[in-house]
Amino acid sequence: MKITCTDISKKYQGQWIFSNITFDFVEKSKTAIVGFNGSGKSTLLSILSGYTTPTKGEIKHVINNSEISKDELFNHLSIGSPYVEVPEELSTAELIKTFSPFKPFIKGLNEVEILEYLRLTKESEKPIKYFSSGMKQRLKIGLAILADTPLLLLDEPISNLDKEGVQWFDHIMQEFIGSKTVIIASNNINDEIKFCSSIIDISNYKRI
Repeated sequence: MKITCTDISKKYQGQWIFSNITFDFVEKSKTAIVGFNGSGKSTLLSILSGYTTPTKGEIKHVINNSEISKDELFNHLSIGSPYVEVPEELSTAELIKTFSPFKPFIKGLNEVEILEYLRLTKESEKPIKYFSSGMKQRLKIGLAILADTPLLLLDEPISNLDKEGVQWFDHIMQEFIGSKTVIIASNNINDEIKFCSSIIDISNYKRI
């Protein structure tokens, strides 16, 4: 997927968060959005997902030279974030079965393989509400990465992960992101952005 942003600006509660972002996310590119806390990284990621509308500017999502409508965009992207909510009364196995009709998994992965990639095989029947913060993060990020979508958006993906969790993230990213357009919002942490060949420092897009 290609994303074209032209003069994107966002105002919140009467104040501009950022202004005049013009950037092309080319197909299969890997891009990091960095900046200080409160600079608007998550807001820009939300705009790129189609969930939030920019106050000014234009954004286009294109696949095979055809523009994707906002109504259809969700079918072509996956989002991994600590703030994504999942139904915690479900087990991991139940969540996978619920998730898969809406977002099929890449390479025809079956439930057993998905649980192995998530490193949650032993916890497959355990309600998610009893998971640690790191396990929940691994679940949310892993499902997004393993979804068969051309656009992957990640917001601070290694937050709440311990050293072994960061190693897991590195492994699963290297194996599965090759053909995806990937955009990662990060506090400039190397273990998150080392996969990226382009960096947008949102702090450079000053508030008006």
